[in-house]
Amino acid sequence: MSKVTVVGAGKYGSTTVQRIAEWDIVDEVVMTDIVEGLPQGLALDMNQSRPILGYRTIVTGTNDYADTADSDVVVITAGLPRKPGMSRMDLLGVNAKIVKAVTEEIVKYSPNAVIIVVTNPLDQMTTLCADVSGFPKGRVLGQAGMLDSARFAHFISEASGADILDVTAVTLGSHGETMVPVPSMCTIGDTPISEVLDAATIDELVERTRNGGAEIVAFLKTGSAYYAPSAAAASMVKAVIDDQGAEMPVCAWMEGQYGISDVYLGVIARLGVNGVEEVLEVDLTDAERAGLEEAAVAVAEKVADLQQIEL
Repeated sequence: MSKVTVVGAGKYGSTTVQRIAEWDIVDEVVMTDIVEGLPQGLALDMNQSRPILGYRTIVTGTNDYADTADSDVVVITAGLPRKPGMSRMDLLGVNAKIVKAVTEEIVKYSPNAVIIVVTNPLDQMTTLCADVSGFPKGRVLGQAGMLDSARFAHFISEASGADILDVTAVTLGSHGETMVPVPSMCTIGDTPISEVLDAATIDELVERTRNGGAEIVAFLKTGSAYYAPSAAAASMVKAVIDDQGAEMPVCAWMEGQYGISDVYLGVIARLGVNGVEEVLEVDLTDAERAGLEEAAVAVAEKVADLQQIEL
């Protein structure tokens, strides 16, 4: 019996649950939250949509981690979202305590799970989860590149007028200021975007992609993005459950690829039942490779900030 748990029943978490359930790729999705009644009510509502949409996956809402036992994949969305003017680093202290506590419960009840972290600041929280869990590094990964690449693709489509389904876009590096959009790997159909858009426009799209989350937060005032993020997280879950070797940009542990080691970083990886099966090295321009190296240094420095927090 296949089982996925999503920790956190806020908009991000509940929408992730809804997407996984509607795709009908597992037998059960468990949604757990500290707020009594919230996951139960949402789960009941979702289950009642099954005969309309035609899927069988059961959604279980709970406040008890015992109900998450033996999950194949666990997605951690729990934590405070960003508010206008708040950086991802502002979230570090409070969300570190939340992720630590959640990870300890996951290890207790699902010691063989693959963990996908989406809580911000993403790179640090993924590192913390891996350290607390003691799991092999490949079984702990972060969701960033899928989301950032999707945002980049949307902006390219919008600027060029191209069909969104013809656009391929890639971002690597860190989730945030040191994100590395990779124009050299971006195409519209078989055509490089450099042959469709001028350099100034591409630079503008790169900058907008780096600030993609903040742009949405500024509009919403009291929340952050969840439609595209939940689609990205659910796609990663599907890649693990399907075990078909899907290749996608994720936050993965580096062991010498691109000359970078001992840090979680956004790269293209092959996913399967064991999480990250392989980190793939792709051809980058000198500037893109330099950006990736700078992102690795920045992440390592920020991870060091975790040592200053009393957990």
